[in-house]
Amino acid sequence: MQLDLLTQSAERLSDGFPSSMVILDCETTGGKSTYHRIIELGYLVIEDGQCTHRQQQFINPGTVIPPGIQRLTGIRPEMLRGAPEFRDIADELLALLRGRVLVAHNARFDYGFLKNEFRRCGLDYKSRPLCSVKLSRRLYPQYRRHSLDQIIRRFRFSIDQRHRA
Repeated sequence: MQLDLLTQSAERLSDGFPSSMVILDCETTGGKSTYHRIIELGYLVIEDGQCTHRQQQFINPGTVIPPGIQRLTGIRPEMLRGAPEFRDIADELLALLRGRVLVAHNARFDYGFLKNEFRRCGLDYKSRPLCSVKLSRRLYPQYRRHSLDQIIRRFRFSIDQRHRA
């Protein structure tokens, strides 16, 4: 999700959000976190309502990217050449996540992948993620749908590449 919070007109997020959080999205080689791998990470670090860091990076999964995932994301094998493997960024990413609330759309998906990637590196990552699907349902019960596409339309966000981190 390529939403540039740094250029939004509001200087700070609304009260009630965690004071320290990481808004994260990942793209993967498939849907099963115990088998498939992360190929792209995108995240924003928010401290006291201010975006303090923004990162997008490819991750070399060490395996093939299925053709369906290539079509969906637009991520091709040549784009991952020279990209670090997850183990190369694991310590730095874990340090960044520790002590911050993980926020993601359908958070169980992203959290499951992070947890399994860290486990493969011999690292333990546990969090109680904040799911934007559940948050949307609670804040906007009048709407039947709470998919990312629906939220994008509802708030008239401009998103260039929907299936990218």
